[in-house]
Amino acid sequence: MLLDDIDFQIIRLLTENSRIQWKEIGKLIHMTGQAVGNRIKKLEDGGVIKAYSIILDEMKLGLSYTAFVTVFMKTTNHSSFASFINERKEVSEAHRISGEGCYLLKVQVESQEQLNDFLNKVLTFGNYRLNLSIQVIKSQFT
Repeated sequence: MLLDDIDFQIIRLLTENSRIQWKEIGKLIHMTGQAVGNRIKKLEDGGVIKAYSIILDEMKLGLSYTAFVTVFMKTTNHSSFASFINERKEVSEAHRISGEGCYLLKVQVESQEQLNDFLNKVLTFGNYRLNLSIQVIKSQFT
C-alpha cells in the first residue's frame, strides 16, 4: 500500500488524538470529512492502522514499578513461554529480540512482591536480567 503526504498527515493527527472528528481533520488538511473518512477506512483495511487505544497513567492505577526483563530461554521450544506471556496481565509489551537474550518484556506491577512472583515464574523458562525504570524521559504517547 502506497501512502502519500495526506495519509501521513492524517496518521499524525490521529496519533496525537485518535478521537478527533473526521470533519476537524478535514479542516486542518483542507479536505471534506467524508474524504478523510474514506482515507482512514483505506488505512484500516490496508493494515496501516491496526487499532485505536487509550493511554493510562500507570501511577494513578497503582502500577508503581516498571521493569524491563530480558529473558534467556533454556530451551528452543518457545511456545509455552509465549502462552505464559500472553496470559500475564503484568506484561504490557513482549518482543522477541536478536542479540543478547531471547525476549524483552515490559512489566508493570503494583509492588516488589508482585514483581518477584512474576520473576520466579519466568525462571521455569530460563534466566533473566532485570532493569527497573526510574523515570520516563520520553513516551510516544505523552
